[in-house]
Amino acid sequence: MRVAVLGLGRMGRPIADRILAAGHDLSVWNRTEASSDAFVEREARSLERKVRVLERPADAFAHADLAITMLADGTAVEAVTLGDNGVLGGGEQLPARESSGRPTLVDMSTISATTSAHVAAECDRRGVAFLRAPVTGNPSVVAAGNLGIIVSGPRADVERVAGTLRDIGPNLFYVGESEEARIVKLAINLMIAGTAQLIAEALVLGEVNGIERGRMLEVMGASAIGSPFVKYKTDALIADDYESTFTARLADKDLALALEAGRQAPLPVTALTRELVEDCIERGMGDLDFMALLPRLRLEADL
Repeated sequence: MRVAVLGLGRMGRPIADRILAAGHDLSVWNRTEASSDAFVEREARSLERKVRVLERPADAFAHADLAITMLADGTAVEAVTLGDNGVLGGGEQLPARESSGRPTLVDMSTISATTSAHVAAECDRRGVAFLRAPVTGNPSVVAAGNLGIIVSGPRADVERVAGTLRDIGPNLFYVGESEEARIVKLAINLMIAGTAQLIAEALVLGEVNGIERGRMLEVMGASAIGSPFVKYKTDALIADDYESTFTARLADKDLALALEAGRQAPLPVTALTRELVEDCIERGMGDLDFMALLPRLRLEADL
């Protein structure tokens, strides 16, 4: 399939890697041209495959049947898709391809259902299929081939591109016809953030009572509360390594979106967790991994 990837950030690069490695024709665009050029140079050396660099997002469907956006937030998604030079820029309806059906836009960013619905309406007006496909995992999970993709949109459109999506990540979860994927993704992220705070509290409780952190994590990982998340974070927490897999700033953005989506559903733990994440940011930890909740709590405990 002809695929365009727009956004070569921490997640976009490994997604593009997997698309190319699966044998698809790949075009890329990034706001910073140097990132696109560096990606093309690296891929040309490693896989001896040509990658097309798009001058602007509006060129995506001239060279691709499937365009994938992986961007930081809703503002970026609207700019790249709806802006003057955006994927859907120009206003005219795009023709269907005889071999691949109507052009398809897949947004893998984590954004609000409101913003997503705005993009969906414009896609519908232009004859473009729109799939919401936020992901569960980080760059290393993408590279390892273990990414989870939560998808919503018309089932027929999902089935048409499912093989290509599984080339990115094999764990495909179809959750509905409209904005359901946005809500599921935010629900997962609020659980992860809340779990991170509880891990921090458990470790500080252990530390003030003389229990070594590694031993605490060993027992936690083998207990009923043990989870892939606990085990995944164990080595970094023992080493006090807060190099970001997902920054506190991004966690704050997602928690704000969850609270917005849950206006009619009380989310008291989420609201409190967001306050604690915001305190991390105020203390200068915004660009650290969101597990900075642990050193934030240690400071509060005078450790």
